Amino acid sequence: MKKIGILHGMENTFPQAFIERVNSKGEKGIVAEPVSIGKVVQAEPTEYAVIIDRISQDVPFYRSYLKNAALSGTAVINNPFWWSADEKFFNNCLAEKIGVPVPKTVILPSHERPTDTFETSFRNLKFPLDWEAMFEYIGFPAYMKPHAGGGWKSVYRVEDPHDLWRKHQETGQLVMMLQEEIVFTDYFRCYCIGQKEVHIMPYEPRNPHHLRYAAQMNTEGPAGKKLLATIKDYVLRLNKALGYDFNTVEFAVRDGVPIAIDFCNPAPDADVYSVGHNNFEWIVEAAANMAIERAKKQKPGKDNLTWGTFVRSAVGTTAPTEPAGEANGAAAKPKKPGTAAPGKK
Repeated sequence: MKKIGILHGMENTFPQAFIERVNSKGEKGIVAEPVSIGKVVQAEPTEYAVIIDRISQDVPFYRSYLKNAALSGTAVINNPFWWSADEKFFNNCLAEKIGVPVPKTVILPSHERPTDTFETSFRNLKFPLDWEAMFEYIGFPAYMKPHAGGGWKSVYRVEDPHDLWRKHQETGQLVMMLQEEIVFTDYFRCYCIGQKEVHIMPYEPRNPHHLRYAAQMNTEGPAGKKLLATIKDYVLRLNKALGYDFNTVEFAVRDGVPIAIDFCNPAPDADVYSVGHNNFEWIVEAAANMAIERAKKQKPGKDNLTWGTFVRSAVGTTAPTEPAGEANGAAAKPKKPGTAAPGKK
C-alpha cells in the first residue's frame, strides 16, 4: 500500500476534497489521508510515498520533518530543500535569464541590522548606496515588499524617495525589494500542477479578497489567444526552472505583454470560498492526478524529489526533469486602469 499524505494547517476545504478525490479514483494500492506525525527520528522513513506540503513555510518543525522524509524516499511536493533556499528576488533574477518579463527590481539592505551583527559586519557595503541610480532605474511610484515574504505582509506603495525612507523605517530587519509599478489592463493568476497542467484565471488584486477571482477575462480573437499561449509558456518555463510541482504565477498585462509579478507561491490559496467552485474543481482534480502519478513512480529509499532545471544544470547533469526515481531509481542531482502590486500567496 502506498500512502499519499497532505500536511496542512488551518485549511479546511482543499485538504479534505483532495483526500476524497484521490480515494474516489479507486487506484489499487494507493490511499490518501492527512499526514500524522508521532515522532521524528533521524534517517527513519515515513509511512508516506507522497506528501503534499501546505504548511511547512510557517512551521520549521514540519520543514525539518519533510527534509528527513525526502531523504528517506518520500516524494515531497514541493521540494523542501529548494523551497528553503528560494526567495522572490532570486525568482526575478532567474526569470530574466529564461526570458520571462518581470518588473524592474532592486534589493535593499534591512533598515535595522540583523541580530548579532555590528557596524563592522557591513564593511563591504558602500555608504551611502547609489540611491539616485536605483531610483532612476525603478521610477516612482513603486512598490516595496519583502524579498522572501509571502502574501501581502509588509507591502508598501511608495510615492517618492521621502515616502520610501519613512516606510522603510517600519520594516525592521526585513530585506526589502523596490519594484517598478506596472500599470496594467488585465491581470491573471495561473495554477501550475506537475509542471505540465496550467489553469489561467482572471484575477483582480484590487478587489476584496473574496472577490478577486470574480474578474472577467478579455481574451477574444487572435490577440487574446496569443496572450494566453504566451502566459502558459511563461508559466511552464518558470516552474520547470524552479522545480515546483504545485505553484501559482501572477501576470500583469501591460501593452499586451504579460509581466510576471509573483511566482514564488508553493502553497497557494486553494480555498473554494476564495477561488470559486470551477477553479477549485480544477485544482483538486489536477492535484489528485499528479499525486497518484507520483505515488506510482515513487521508489522507496531513493530520491523522489523534483529538481528544477536551474539546480540540475548548475551541477552539470543532463537528467530528465521528471522526479529522480525515474532515472533507474538513481538519485538525480540538481543539474491606466490599474496598478500591480506583489501577488498574494
